[in-house]
Amino acid sequence: MGAIVEVKGLKKYFSNPRGTLHAVDDVSFSIEQGKTLGVVGESGCGKTTLGRMMVHLESSTGGSFCFKGEDITHIRGRDLKRVRRDMRIIFQDPYSSLNPRMTIQQSIQEPLRRMFSHSGEDLVIRTDELMDMVGIDTRLRLAYPHELDGGRRQRVGIGRALAPNPTFIVCDEPVSALDVSIQAQVLNLLMDLQQEYGITYMFITHDLSVVRHISDDICVMYLGQLVETSPSKELFKKPLHPYTKALLSAVPSLDIYNRADRIILKGELASPINPKPGCRFIPRCPHSNDSCREPQILEEMLPNHFVACSRVRELNA
Repeated sequence: MGAIVEVKGLKKYFSNPRGTLHAVDDVSFSIEQGKTLGVVGESGCGKTTLGRMMVHLESSTGGSFCFKGEDITHIRGRDLKRVRRDMRIIFQDPYSSLNPRMTIQQSIQEPLRRMFSHSGEDLVIRTDELMDMVGIDTRLRLAYPHELDGGRRQRVGIGRALAPNPTFIVCDEPVSALDVSIQAQVLNLLMDLQQEYGITYMFITHDLSVVRHISDDICVMYLGQLVETSPSKELFKKPLHPYTKALLSAVPSLDIYNRADRIILKGELASPINPKPGCRFIPRCPHSNDSCREPQILEEMLPNHFVACSRVRELNA
């Protein structure tokens, strides 16, 4: 199967009196039909902004974005409404993303009313199907968001996203606000839905143990840029970028006999406002040298394993 999503040189800048903040800077990737791309990085690295750009909740400053072979970078009006039926988003906080004045039934029905003008018996039947699909008892159809726990609220958010039968869903940290046991339930639900309906996911998270569980490929972001992209298994087996290694070293391990050495990052974060050319990880990187001050681009170091690091390039030369 070919790529359903193709992003090339995508940028999002925010201007203010202090300068221009590079939230997303020259990001490129593709996602194959029915696969999951994980996007990981620290808070503030731009991954949520990137996800919102995918569904046109944020406009792009530059670059291009193709969906199913159609360039939708600057799509507007009726064409945007048509495309949004096929690409949806699950927000991080299920409580704030649901209207507190709407019942669970009304929340799930809303996209059906707006996008397809469903009404009457068809609307009720489809709503019950969606509630059953995401594991919500139909007895809760008249409950309000504040009456549900976090796991059920997130299931409602998933149900809303699934309502128009999309082929691509952006999952913006959908389990970060949930207890660990509930996280596993929601992740398994998303994977089951993907297997049954062939849905393509872009899964945004800061939790590497979560992204390892669900992703086929992983992109690592740092201050608006991709520093490493790789198949999931390959990234955990052989990380190459110093930032990726530091992230992986922070993942808790149950192996008490072979504890990995924790990499403690020192130094200050570089400013994303009017950033200098070169690697933005320099102030925290223990291996930085003069070549790091030159522009860094993603290069293939191993099969399908791309890294933006001059030191890695020198070691693999």
